[in-house]
Amino acid sequence: MELNAFIDYLRKEKKTSENTCEAYNRDLAAFERFLKARGIEQLEQASNTDIVAYLMELKNSGKSRATANRKLSSIRTFYKFLIKQGLISVNPTEDIKSPKIERKKLEYLTIEEVEELLTAPDDSIKGIRDRAMLEVLYATGIRVTEIIELKMKDVNLRMGFITCNGEHGRARIVPMGTLARKALDNYILNSRNFLMKDQDHDSPDSALFVNYVGEPFSRQGFWKVLKQYGRRVGLENKITPHILRTSFAVHMVQNGADLKSLQELMGHEDIMATQIYLSVTKNRIKDVYDKTHPRA
Repeated sequence: MELNAFIDYLRKEKKTSENTCEAYNRDLAAFERFLKARGIEQLEQASNTDIVAYLMELKNSGKSRATANRKLSSIRTFYKFLIKQGLISVNPTEDIKSPKIERKKLEYLTIEEVEELLTAPDDSIKGIRDRAMLEVLYATGIRVTEIIELKMKDVNLRMGFITCNGEHGRARIVPMGTLARKALDNYILNSRNFLMKDQDHDSPDSALFVNYVGEPFSRQGFWKVLKQYGRRVGLENKITPHILRTSFAVHMVQNGADLKSLQELMGHEDIMATQIYLSVTKNRIKDVYDKTHPRA
């Protein structure tokens, strides 16, 4: 089946993360079900008209434009793969434009709100771990999937950096500030060993952050921790899984970080993904102008 071959290609050739592979698989399986309902048995038999009809179906069923764009992107990538493999001669997505989406206002925490969130955990074994996780996430701006995949060998406390394995298996070195290093050192010395119980906590390949039974954190587990502290400090409505990554980027830009350096720190393949954070600075400049210029 071509779908299985495509997912296998993403994993082995493109080194795509498992989460992304699963997302592609879900999107294409949903499209395949739609085609079968139209009497088309195989994905490679779909036409331009079928794909347009699918996008209309998504719209009529209340799916957002962002969701439709993501699904179309998955479908495009699949048909590019089929072209590359010589399995089809015409890409049915070629003339299809992505639905235009209104860019949402960038949501982030103020520096004061970040301070409240990071100091919310107590000094219990669990609290020490949670403080370290939050500090490292804000200090480095790495993704949630990246922080839960960190291993002991990825941490260099003496030099103050972590080695992070990002999308498509690309490793990057990300520096950490003093407060994050202290919190992480405290966690490794005074919390992690207790959480690991009888497991080999000295193994360089063991997970850096573990749950109460000594197993690596899941994304859902991390999200629960983040929401818990968001509620505690009254920020529940502002907390999202990527809020600290977004806040990291915004605060770096506000304090003068250049776009290229920020792109490298965040592991963005395309600098366009980093440019969104410049909008905050532009809005800030406009606010300052409106408030201070005598003829504004």
